[in-house]
Amino acid sequence: MRQAELFPGLTPQPRLPAGFAYQPELLTPQQEAELIAWVQRLPLREAQYKQYTAKRRIISYGASYDFESNELLPAGQIPEFLLPLRERVCEWARIAPAEVEHALVAEYAAGTQLGWHRDVPQFGQIVGVSLASSCRMRLRPYPPPAGRSRDAIALTLEPRSVYAMRGEARWKWQHAISPTKQLRYSITFRTIVRSGD
Repeated sequence: MRQAELFPGLTPQPRLPAGFAYQPELLTPQQEAELIAWVQRLPLREAQYKQYTAKRRIISYGASYDFESNELLPAGQIPEFLLPLRERVCEWARIAPAEVEHALVAEYAAGTQLGWHRDVPQFGQIVGVSLASSCRMRLRPYPPPAGRSRDAIALTLEPRSVYAMRGEARWKWQHAISPTKQLRYSITFRTIVRSGD
């Protein structure tokens, strides 16, 4: 199946890896403002990666990854205000909403970045929504070819846009967020990989 068949309304991005899709303007400015108002009331905390405390502030729902024990732990239910957004992104990405059991809300203050990584293997398909301001997402093959940073692809994630990663883009590519220029929020939904999947 081609990306355009998997993701209706897809903006063609021929240079992006297979399984990566991007759509601007998923939300209206009013829908974005309402989501930001909810997010700003959440008890966000700095992300903790073993001994490293990140600038990015987050809260997880459905499940939370413990980087000390390298396991997925239970977390509170996805809140009501996120359910209509989950429905919307799942319809776009052609994922059953019930399969999306994890939500991560993140705040990027100006200057915050997220280094090269692949999401932990307990998560499957990934769908993310950007709010408040744009950011630069970079993608590169994994493992990265030695000394070949030119292989990285850059994409601007605009506010109110959505992206999805599955298949090759999910498992054979890494991604990173360059330092943000302004305050930005993201809401990321993930499926959970079960044994036998």
